[in-house]
Amino acid sequence: MAECNHDCSSCGESCGERTAPQDLQAAANPHANVKKVIAVMSGKGGVGKSLVTASLAAAVQKSGRQAAVLDADITGPSIPKAFGVHDRAMGDDDGIYPAVTSTGLKLMSLNLLVENESDPVVWRGALIAGTVKQFWTDVQWGDVDYMFVDMPPGTGDVPLTVFQSLPVDGIIVVTSPQELVSMIVEKAVKMAEMMDLPILGLIENYSYFKCPDCGKEHRIFGESHLEEIAKAHSLSVLARLPIDPALARACDEGRVEQLERNYLEDVARAL
Repeated sequence: MAECNHDCSSCGESCGERTAPQDLQAAANPHANVKKVIAVMSGKGGVGKSLVTASLAAAVQKSGRQAAVLDADITGPSIPKAFGVHDRAMGDDDGIYPAVTSTGLKLMSLNLLVENESDPVVWRGALIAGTVKQFWTDVQWGDVDYMFVDMPPGTGDVPLTVFQSLPVDGIIVVTSPQELVSMIVEKAVKMAEMMDLPILGLIENYSYFKCPDCGKEHRIFGESHLEEIAKAHSLSVLARLPIDPALARACDEGRVEQLERNYLEDVARAL
């Protein structure tokens, strides 16, 4: 065996150092003390991951715990708008300061760093994944009890970076009733299982619409297939969210924290 020069890229030997499992987790900013990290993901876009993330974070903050949101959806960031935050993030030599909402919730998103909120992010995957990692390493989060990571759709670079680089304690998978969506969401469930990360449960959005006149519930997107996925993977169904115009309006107007009714308060208490 040749003398080791510690450059594994040019070496063909299978030594213990080379074959040992590598810890890819990144160190948090020295001015950050995050106790729990929960990723909110799905296999498809448009199912309401940001809505679920914002609602859970708002409910945790309301309960008296310090909540934070790391917006990992770099090309489609919507978290700042839901909380009514539009100021650009500031920083110093120790890192970036997270934005703080009206209730004290902390958040970081690329929309807080670009000059104009409507500017598109035309980046390759590696740069996007690196930016998400920097939101963990470069942001001075301070003391946080629960950090929620709003993931982009799919099972590509960013979810892989989050799962490998951040100390994720659990995953919540968001779905909707359509059978096609359920099939795609199952890919997200299987990815979490492959990464050996605990899935805390499933949340179904757009489950039904309750008529304000007669009170009858209508399954606008068809019957749910959530129980089938949950049973196949021995998972819990955490909540089923209705189609609620008041909730959509609150997110559009940046008032998600001011909603009188938060459908995910019970889920936040369970966490």
